[in-house]
Amino acid sequence: MHIAFLTPEFPHPQVAYAAGIGTSIKNLTTALGNENIKVTVFVYGQKKQEILEENGVTIHLIQNKNYKLFSWFFHRKYIQNYVNSVIKKEKVELLEAPDWTGITAFMNLDVPLVIRFHGSDTYFCHLENRKQKRKNFWFEKLAINQAKAFISPTKFTGEISKKLFNIKEKEIITIHNGLDLDNFENQTPKEFEKNLILYIGTLIRKKGVLELPEIFRKVRNDSPEAKLVLIGTDSFDIKTGSKSTWELMKDLFTEEDLKNVNYLGKIPYNEIQTYIKKANICVFPTFAETLGMVTIESMAMKKAVVNSNIGWAQEIIVDEESGYLVYPSNHDLYSNRIIQLLKNNSLCQEIGEKARIRVESQFDSNKLVKENVEFYKKIINKKI
Repeated sequence: MHIAFLTPEFPHPQVAYAAGIGTSIKNLTTALGNENIKVTVFVYGQKKQEILEENGVTIHLIQNKNYKLFSWFFHRKYIQNYVNSVIKKEKVELLEAPDWTGITAFMNLDVPLVIRFHGSDTYFCHLENRKQKRKNFWFEKLAINQAKAFISPTKFTGEISKKLFNIKEKEIITIHNGLDLDNFENQTPKEFEKNLILYIGTLIRKKGVLELPEIFRKVRNDSPEAKLVLIGTDSFDIKTGSKSTWELMKDLFTEEDLKNVNYLGKIPYNEIQTYIKKANICVFPTFAETLGMVTIESMAMKKAVVNSNIGWAQEIIVDEESGYLVYPSNHDLYSNRIIQLLKNNSLCQEIGEKARIRVESQFDSNKLVKENVEFYKKIINKKI
């Protein structure tokens, strides 16, 4: 079997950008390789054209192309032609792509297409109650219509996407994104920096980061020694038009609180674990997500997590057992959960241990890969 993935991101030093989509794809490609399945990854939107090899996976960097007119069409056709040439040469049997931006709209691919719901613009606009550009929905809907079947990381995401795109006859299967747990070990969970609160993720409104200044103010009113570390790429804010969400956040922190906040910006993916191990607790107050890889990574490393309680999150964490679930704008409860954990090391360790057990049970990529393979086989053999 030869499976290919089309993606705008992938964790590799030569790739321009990597976040949750790229991380989940890399975890899956690694697991597929362990099952002796050939894997090719196409990463579009790159600065240069190049073919790389990493741990048995062939990575094609597809250079970004600009066109004077109808760039959205000709760029897709350029990617289509490149991908189809490799499909023919390397005998690829199935291509998986994300729903985001409907990148496969207008593409005529020579193998069955599976779309995985990593999170479309349509989905995020719905969760944020934000108006969507018609063009964006059109692209994503066209891509959905061309897919043979769909994989969703949570039932919540699958059900919402099914309604939004009016998917009726095509199958949607739920398969969680997984982790290679051998790469996420914490042998010393009792060693951490006391009172250090960690957030990892893009600084963007939908991730709930604008709730953190008020939450942190309430935490420091009780625990003035608390520190907040933020890791992730800064981003444009769609509501205010600000070029920097971090600048918006800084204005919301009190002067004294800001002295205890350290924004590190984007750091290499292989350094993230160092900060997770160092943290006392991890916080993810997001309003819009499909699963949340960094939440699972933190849980795998035996960290107590205070997470959003919306839909998808209820499939990750058992509230008050393997972490805490709180609505992001409920600042009182969110801060109280953080304070509760900061003051009780044994509670942090107990929740961290149960978080690890939860991840081993639900998000082990070596187990989940078998579900993916069986689904791919059904499609290739035209049973779907």
